[in-house]
Amino acid sequence: MSVPKDSGGLGAGSGDPPQRPYTATAVVDAKGGILLWSSQAEALLGYSAEEVCGTPAVDLLTTAKDREAALVAREWQATGQDWGGVRGLRHRDGHEVQVALRVRPVLGREGRGGWSVSAGDARQVEREEVDRAILQALFSQSPIPITVMDSELRHRWVNAAAERAAATPAERLLGRRIGEVAPELDVPAIERVLRHVRDTGEPVVDFPVHGRLPEDPAREGAWSGSSFRLTDPAGRLLGMCQTYVDVTDGWRAQRRLTLLNEAAARIGTTLDVVRTAQELADAAVPGLADVAAVDLLETTVLGDEPDPGPIGGQVLARRSGILSIRAGVPEVTYTAGEARVSRPGTPQNRCLTTGRPVLIPRLDVDEWYTSAPETAKKIREFKIHSVMVVPLRARGTTLGLASFGRHRDPEPYDEEDLVLAEDFCSRAAVCVDNARRYTREHNTALTLQRSLLPHDLPDYPAVETAYRYMPADAHAGAGGDWFDVLPLSGARVALVVGDVTGHGLHAAAVMGRLRTAVHTLADLDLDPDEVLTQLDDLVVRLTEEDPDCEGATCLYAVYDPISRSCTFARAGHPPPALVSPDGAVEFLDAIPPGPPLGLGGLPFETAERQLAEGSVLAFYTDGLIEAPNRDIDIGLDRLARTIAQPGRPLDQLGEAVLASLVPEHRCDDAALLLARTRALPADRVASWELPVDPALVAQSRGLTDRQLADWGLEPLAFTTELIVSELVTNAIRHARGPVALRLIHAGSLICEVSDGSLSAPHLRRARLSDEGGRGLFLVAQLASRWGTRYSRDGKTIWAEQPLPVAAPSPAT
Repeated sequence: MSVPKDSGGLGAGSGDPPQRPYTATAVVDAKGGILLWSSQAEALLGYSAEEVCGTPAVDLLTTAKDREAALVAREWQATGQDWGGVRGLRHRDGHEVQVALRVRPVLGREGRGGWSVSAGDARQVEREEVDRAILQALFSQSPIPITVMDSELRHRWVNAAAERAAATPAERLLGRRIGEVAPELDVPAIERVLRHVRDTGEPVVDFPVHGRLPEDPAREGAWSGSSFRLTDPAGRLLGMCQTYVDVTDGWRAQRRLTLLNEAAARIGTTLDVVRTAQELADAAVPGLADVAAVDLLETTVLGDEPDPGPIGGQVLARRSGILSIRAGVPEVTYTAGEARVSRPGTPQNRCLTTGRPVLIPRLDVDEWYTSAPETAKKIREFKIHSVMVVPLRARGTTLGLASFGRHRDPEPYDEEDLVLAEDFCSRAAVCVDNARRYTREHNTALTLQRSLLPHDLPDYPAVETAYRYMPADAHAGAGGDWFDVLPLSGARVALVVGDVTGHGLHAAAVMGRLRTAVHTLADLDLDPDEVLTQLDDLVVRLTEEDPDCEGATCLYAVYDPISRSCTFARAGHPPPALVSPDGAVEFLDAIPPGPPLGLGGLPFETAERQLAEGSVLAFYTDGLIEAPNRDIDIGLDRLARTIAQPGRPLDQLGEAVLASLVPEHRCDDAALLLARTRALPADRVASWELPVDPALVAQSRGLTDRQLADWGLEPLAFTTELIVSELVTNAIRHARGPVALRLIHAGSLICEVSDGSLSAPHLRRARLSDEGGRGLFLVAQLASRWGTRYSRDGKTIWAEQPLPVAAPSPAT
């Protein structure tokens, strides 16, 4: 151990010197007589100075052998030799006392000799000698650094281990503060502990110390420190003693475990491949790296299936995640979102081609980046000295790579760091692969869903329409929302919106089947409640076939521009909103809600409402009005306030609704269908009641001819007369009255013949010898569309013809 030369040892500055093992003293003259006798000698043997001074010192020895040896020892005085040992001395009360003696020859003024004798109880001397030996060994042989600081927090005593740790000899440590010899340690924290111990006297055990020592400035270490106060027998401060146990290995292991736990919590929070790559970079900086970059193969970003095994040759990768301890990440050549081709000769290319990590503890730029001068320039500029490149591999497939670099942290990467980086990347790779697979399924579902949804809505005479569809976030999956505007007979339209429960490819497929069924049912001209009944039966069958099918909701409405009536039926779907021409908004809650599709066996009901021309109907799915942090009533209120602008163009109105209601991150898709009603003028509709008389067929042709002339549709007169003639003839011949004829001049010319029979007409091919049976065949050839609809009073057969090019339609 080392003590400052002027310190006086630990007892320096103390009023009472510490107890010494040889406390009793005496002086013996050249003839062996006792000259001086201390009070400690009196306490040891019981004799006072008056009793022993002047008497031979050898008389105190208990054995003759010792007395003879003492007499012989008088001859050593001239040699100047010391003597020490344990001898038995006679106590005043007669018992023997084992005394440790130390005899030194001394000289007087006249050169006459004598001896200085120091003595102490042999047992106490032995114990204190052992204690001093242990203390000496503790300071000189302990592998644990031990220091003693004075009240000003300066080094007063250090052992050899402390000298080695500081890489500084004791002479340069003593009298200096910690910050002067090891500035890379957490000096403020250490001195804060020392002041607490100095001021309170309370020892502090196991306080953490982090930093770098002068002997290894590139390696950050950790120590467990303990400090306690040293005082003299009078209680006055001598200093603070500290011990420091190196716990770097355990601290590093704990730090790695903490980083892994944090990475596990931070990586893979979404099913987005680019976001997952960024989370990997976020988790690595600053705990593992000063700068981190994650590059994903282009096929991974697109969700495609990459080739298994290592990748050969040059490959296109996209920078998907990046972070640095410096603002703006100036250390990298490629920024987030940029695509690049891996260059041969770089660690990144080697990592991709071999499928193995690359560890470069000491980076030689000229060796590794000769083919990437831009990267080499950045490395030199920011003094990046150590690099790791780790592949992102999952299920035997390489998805990309992650690069880690250090420039502010002077410690080079080692194998333990590489293991930690591989753990990071293996976790991230599984998350990226899951996100990639989901991205592929999501893109497939979106493609299927968009292919099933209408791309453009035709302009019908009955309504002006616009729609908006917003798919859910990628992590939520494609949904099953759909909408339609379907033409019906008599210039009517069907307005449909529905929502299949669930997300993903399965929901999109079920939506496609339901939408196809709605088209088929609409062609049959069924009432809205009957349409929902048929859909309910279909969903029940789908559920029986596939347990993953969880049902659906639907709203079906039919609007007639001639009567301006709209008939609604809904199956568990939110009610539509009606905006009157004056801007008043009403949610049509009076429409019976009905059960969701798929429950089976429950009836659906209809409700009819007269609509003013120019009214706006808003059909929507629950994804529009619902949000995780928003009450549904708030969504309905926002929708009502936004659409209360009946004169605004529907496209603008749809954009305003999305901006007001649809959040940036959506957990469900949202569909909105807006329809502004039109009314067909009375002069565009002509109808007649016809007696059941075959002679009136010619009259019906005449009525038709005159009406087409009034409408300026003479080019359609011939074909229309044929259609009317065949339909009226069939009604009179095969059905029962009353018979009615109606002509509608809308987006097309519509001819309708109604009768009181429910028998279904059949289109058949007549043989050459047949006299009849060609009526419906002629109608089918002359009309662009034809069909039959049924009512409680009978049926109506209708046929449509496109208008001549020059003939205006009411919609224009």
